[in-house]
Amino acid sequence: MRRSIKAALAAAGLLAATGAVVVLTTGSAQADTTICEKFGSTTIQGGRYVVMNNVWGTDQPQCINVTSTGFSISQANHNVPTNGAPAAYPAVYYGCHYANCSTGSILPLRVSDSRFAGIQTSVGMSFPSSGQWDAAYDIWFDPTARTDGQNTGAEIMVWVNHAGAPQPVGSKVGTANIAGGAWDVWEGNIGWNVVSYVRQPGTGSVSFAPASFFNDAVSRGYAQNSWYLTSIQAGFEPWTGGQGLAVNTFSVTTGGQPPTSTPPTTTPPPSSPPVTTPPPTGGPAGCSVTYTKNDWGSGFTADVKVTNTGGSALSAWTVGWTFSGNQSITNSWNANVTQSGTAVTAKNMSYNGTIPPGGSTTFGFQATYSGSNPVPSPTCS
Repeated sequence: MRRSIKAALAAAGLLAATGAVVVLTTGSAQADTTICEKFGSTTIQGGRYVVMNNVWGTDQPQCINVTSTGFSISQANHNVPTNGAPAAYPAVYYGCHYANCSTGSILPLRVSDSRFAGIQTSVGMSFPSSGQWDAAYDIWFDPTARTDGQNTGAEIMVWVNHAGAPQPVGSKVGTANIAGGAWDVWEGNIGWNVVSYVRQPGTGSVSFAPASFFNDAVSRGYAQNSWYLTSIQAGFEPWTGGQGLAVNTFSVTTGGQPPTSTPPTTTPPPSSPPVTTPPPTGGPAGCSVTYTKNDWGSGFTADVKVTNTGGSALSAWTVGWTFSGNQSITNSWNANVTQSGTAVTAKNMSYNGTIPPGGSTTFGFQATYSGSNPVPSPTCS
C-alpha cells in the first residue's frame, strides 16, 4: 500500500498491504551499500533494478544492506499491530515506482502486448527464525501507462512465504495451482483490487511468469487485459522484527533478453535443507560443476555453477547429467536446457559462454518430481 493511506488502513483494520512510497535515489550500488534513510534507494546491475528501504508504516529505524544481486535487512526491530498495516516494504524492483524507474525497462507495458506473456521473474530469499512478516512479490497494474503516483488497477501480491499472525487484505476467495505450486487466493479492495496468492507451503525461491497470476486474476474478475504492467517488486512486509530477511537473488527477463542476475539459490522449507554436491571428478580438465538443490518435496530448483579450472579462457561450455527418477524440468534460466527422458543437456547462452581462468558462471532450472530426487552427477565440457 501507499503511505498516504496508512491511517485509513489502520482505522479500517486491514491487514497485509504493500509498502510503496516516494523514494529518494542515492545512486548506483557497486560494493555493498547501507541505506538507513526511510525512503532511500539505490540501483544495482547498471540500473536494471532499484532497491528501496521504504519504511512507510512506522518511525522506527530500519537499515538495509544492498549487494550486487539483492539486499538484506541489517537493522530492524519493528513492533506494529499485526491487524494493521506493516512497518515497511523494503524491496528490489524492475519498472517504475513513483517516477523512480529502473534503467532499460520495457515497462509500463500493456497486457495485450505480446511481450507481456514472455516476461519471467525469479527470486531467492532467506528468512530469520523469528518475527512476523510476509515475503512477497508486489506486481502493479494500472489502467494507464503510469510511471508516477498511485496505481489504481490491481495490486497482485505473490506471498512466497510468511510467519506469524498477519494475513492478506480482504478474505480468502479460493485456491489456485500456478507456477508449480498451490496457492490460497485472497481478495480485497482498498481503492484498487489487492489480489494475494499465498503459497502452501511457503518456500525460499520461486520462478514464474507474472502473466500466470494476472490471467488468474482476470478470470476471477479482479483485473482487465486493457491495463498496463508498471512494476515487478520483490521484498518483505515486517510487522515485528525483520532483521535478517534477505533477497539474495532477483531477476526479470523480457522477450528472451539475457538476465542480469542469477535466480534462486536459497533456502527451501526447513524440513528439506539444500543439498550441494562437490565438483565431480569426471569431465575434462579445466571444467568443474557444482549442483545445489533446493527441494520442497514435490518440486525443486537447482543452481548449477560452472567453473573454469584451467589456465586459459573457455569460449563455450556444455553441462550434462542423467536423472535417476521422473524429474521433469519446467523452466530454466541462463542456459539452453533440453531434456530427453532422463538425460539433460545445458549449453551456454550467447552472453555467458566465455569464462576466464578461475572464473565461473551459473544457470538454474525448476522441476517437478514424485518419489525420490537424488542429486545427479553432472559433467562439463
